[in-house]
Amino acid sequence: MICQKDERSSARNDYSDRVCTPEETFDRVRPFLSAFGVTRVARHTGLDKVGIPVWCAYTPNSRSIVVAQGKGLTDADARASVVMEALERAVAGEPAVETIVETADSLCATGRAFDRLDALIAAGQDDIRPDEEIEWVGGVDLISGRDVFVPLEAVVLDRTRPSRFWMSSDGLASGNIKQEATLHGLLERVERDAHVLWRVSSQEVRHGACVAPEDLDDPALDALVGGIGAAGLELRLFDITSDTGIPCFLALLGPRGTATASNLRFVEVTSGCGAHPSAVQAAIRAVTEAAQSRLTYIGGARDDVYAETFSRPLPESTRRAFLATPRSSTTPSARTGMHVEALLSHATSCVKKAGVRSVIAVPLSRVDLPFAVVKVLVPDLENPDGERARRFGPRALSKAIFVGSAALEVPCAKGN
Repeated sequence: MICQKDERSSARNDYSDRVCTPEETFDRVRPFLSAFGVTRVARHTGLDKVGIPVWCAYTPNSRSIVVAQGKGLTDADARASVVMEALERAVAGEPAVETIVETADSLCATGRAFDRLDALIAAGQDDIRPDEEIEWVGGVDLISGRDVFVPLEAVVLDRTRPSRFWMSSDGLASGNIKQEATLHGLLERVERDAHVLWRVSSQEVRHGACVAPEDLDDPALDALVGGIGAAGLELRLFDITSDTGIPCFLALLGPRGTATASNLRFVEVTSGCGAHPSAVQAAIRAVTEAAQSRLTYIGGARDDVYAETFSRPLPESTRRAFLATPRSSTTPSARTGMHVEALLSHATSCVKKAGVRSVIAVPLSRVDLPFAVVKVLVPDLENPDGERARRFGPRALSKAIFVGSAALEVPCAKGN
């Protein structure tokens, strides 16, 4: 085993699926931070009054955003989270992968599986032609077990270069081992899909998803909610679990009285989403991310948040979301304490039952490193906001047409 098993490890099984404790995770990667351009790791928790741990990491020569953020129940959680996010972005900017140059036609003729990832083509760009030579990188489809090739440009996160594809960190994840990274990437894709489907639902459906966090009956979640109330803030938690059955929550965090307030700014209400086979862990991830988003705006250091964001008015639909009356949560939850391999198998099985045809995991990091970075691509699931040629996929379009509603605009500071 790569990590020491001790009382801390077993005590944290209910709230973490890392194969190492957060302290061990940080110690394992710390010697590699400077080599990947991370110059500083800082605690930002005290900039806000909520007290939920949030840390930042700075990578001045990053090929995407310079400031990464991490959150968690403890400082150790948040610190481990942020350095892993900084590392995954650094690796994705210059992935250590082998590529082949082929046409889609030639891959097909030789029986090699591939996906052109048409849904991720950037706005104004053409789809890949069947006879066009491009660079491909190999991944593994977790559902079929087959090797699958995808366009290299679709997995690289390097905003210093033009790209035919929409560049995003969606599905990009890291972990102490490859399975841990893959689980995190898949859960992020499930989370983003569920959020899109919730947003294109009717207001009645959206508000009907509001749940009482205390019904989840968890001391750590109760402590987060208590700290939010003590800070003079108000929380609305929405169960946005989709047909995958993997628990997913959206947290909205705003000033007390948001529902009846006027002239609030966009940055005064923040959001966070979380997905996990454990409903409690999913809810905790959503709430801590909403707190992280507050600190994004308070700190003002992240380079993908622009000045006009701070003068933008709060969308009326977001204000009305605080009118929702919480109900009891009935989302079924997987048992806690499952090992990462079991969690990954469970999550893969869930999305397969929902009609997902492929879950492609593309390893991006060198095998000699004490951490793994993986890009998880799930073409059948919806993608978050972005400048793509195809804004929505079949899942969102069918729901939007059925309810005849427009997408809800919810503030979110998590970069793509």
